[in-house]
Amino acid sequence: MTEVVSPFWKSSYSGAENACVEVAHTATHGRAVRDSKQHPEDGAPVFTVSRESWRGFLSQF
Repeated sequence: MTEVVSPFWKSSYSGAENACVEVAHTATHGRAVRDSKQHPEDGAPVFTVSRESWRGFLSQF
């Protein structure tokens, strides 16, 4: 599993509701993504992507 090396922060695309996506930096300079209502320490999944994949995703917006 890729190591998360920063705190998670709320996505700027998330609204005022509690239903949002959180993002963090990884040791490999990619990103870790999770649902803000679920936490990995409780067994919830964290999705990780490479730096290149994250840049490709962001270029679509």
